Amino acid sequence: MPLSLRELVFDNRLVREMPADNESENFRRQVYAAVYSRVTPTPVKNPHLIAAVSEVADLLQLSHAAFADPQFTQVFGGNELLSGMEPHACVYGGHQFGNWAGQLGDGRAINLGEVKNSRGEHWTLQLKGAGPTPYSRTADGLAVLRSSVREFLCSEAMFHLGVPTTRALSLVGTGELVRRDMFYDGNPQMEPGAVVCRVAPTFTRFGNFEIFSARNDIALLKQFTDFTLRTDFSALFPAEQHEFTKADYLRWFNEICIRTAQLMAHWMRVGFVHGVMNTDNMSVLGLTIDYGPYGWLEGYDQDWTPNTTDAQGRRYRYGSQPRVALWNLAQLANAIYPLIDEVEPLQAALENYRAEYEHCAQRDVAAKLGLSQFDPMQDQALNKQLLACFQLVETDMTIFYRALAQLNADDISHYANSQCVDIVRDSFYSVVDARAETQWADWLRLYAARLQQDYVLSGNTHTQKCERMNAVNPKYVLRNYLAQQAIDKATQGDFSEVEKLLQILRNPYAEQPDYQHYFAKRPEWARHKAGCSMLSCSS
Repeated sequence: MPLSLRELVFDNRLVREMPADNESENFRRQVYAAVYSRVTPTPVKNPHLIAAVSEVADLLQLSHAAFADPQFTQVFGGNELLSGMEPHACVYGGHQFGNWAGQLGDGRAINLGEVKNSRGEHWTLQLKGAGPTPYSRTADGLAVLRSSVREFLCSEAMFHLGVPTTRALSLVGTGELVRRDMFYDGNPQMEPGAVVCRVAPTFTRFGNFEIFSARNDIALLKQFTDFTLRTDFSALFPAEQHEFTKADYLRWFNEICIRTAQLMAHWMRVGFVHGVMNTDNMSVLGLTIDYGPYGWLEGYDQDWTPNTTDAQGRRYRYGSQPRVALWNLAQLANAIYPLIDEVEPLQAALENYRAEYEHCAQRDVAAKLGLSQFDPMQDQALNKQLLACFQLVETDMTIFYRALAQLNADDISHYANSQCVDIVRDSFYSVVDARAETQWADWLRLYAARLQQDYVLSGNTHTQKCERMNAVNPKYVLRNYLAQQAIDKATQGDFSEVEKLLQILRNPYAEQPDYQHYFAKRPEWARHKAGCSMLSCSS
């Protein structure tokens, strides 16, 4: 039976089992010999529910009727605590843009507690934007509506795309204004504030281990790692196991490498760019975590990053994400090295990351092209030639693959170049010149021949090919300009577009003819508009 708010059961394992910060006052400081600090959300003047997600309530076994309970808004706006909640913020460190940044921690995230449902699952509820913590450094711990809408929508969009991610239960406006310098140009503005309730089995990051290792607190590193193995990786280890060996730590690290490789392949498959792949933004569960200046490829560009802070170095550009993830895993390996004291098996796990990513990437290339399996002898070159064609004319990746699914391999051999290109022409942002048209037509004919070969070998048909492609190539993604339009309306108090996008993004692979106008290239007005192209970390 679904539960009311007051019936939720909390089983706060981290608070119960891990050492707490001895200082009870909430002021910015370095925190040593502790995993977390107790901290209470900052009350707000006028919390009001903007949106909530029924599927996430189902994870908690929370009744959907709870959304209408005034207490729901008070709790998830930060004004009230439910019985059993033990709010806290965790300490962690991290490498930011390749450099060790020291202590970071939950600077504007407060964990309310771990809900335990009847299936024995633990779901941590975390408020983002609910006020300062000891880890807020020079910031205020708050969040503005624009960034909160983006996180709320993207968490759910990614889940329905099949990409591992944290979830979002609710989006609550605070009724207060927050001062933010969106462009870091010395012209701050007052913006409406909001709080997102994020939900995940755990929010543990690579940086949670890095901080203890960097401080040479090996005892706490081991204590926290053992806790992580028992709780978040219980499927890998017997329930009664309390002592862990080097082999256990290596098995755990290898699992993180595999999950991270699979996550990177998903990002690349759907054209998602995280924007801030610092080690403190990397989940040990292989989840997409911390939605800041993210974006989706519109014009295909391996070098594109949505993050203005990264505009020069482009460390976290789309094409570099798999390599950066490997670098981040190497930093985690360095952090847990004291528990293993051997380099070679850690390096072997990193090689397993490479192998798993390559396997997933090849599988996804085949699926995106509608092939029954990846043939390295042919398909490596076929995909490389496709990427070269993408450089000939600005091409919308999402629209291209959906259009390509309609190609009939039996017909195209009789088409003139222009007829071939017509199949995917709607995905181009500009007119195709004669040279590019020829190159595109050549590739399309080569692809059609490969499809015909695959039909013979696999017994697949054109219809099955279309279904295969449309199952992995989304029709609807959270394009930056769509998110910004929802934000603009929400800023005026109209939350209808947030709800509409949430509904569309629940079925990203379906045709949804009623929403066909959302399946469109980025309009020209959005090319350089704030929030529609690149974004800052300011939120």
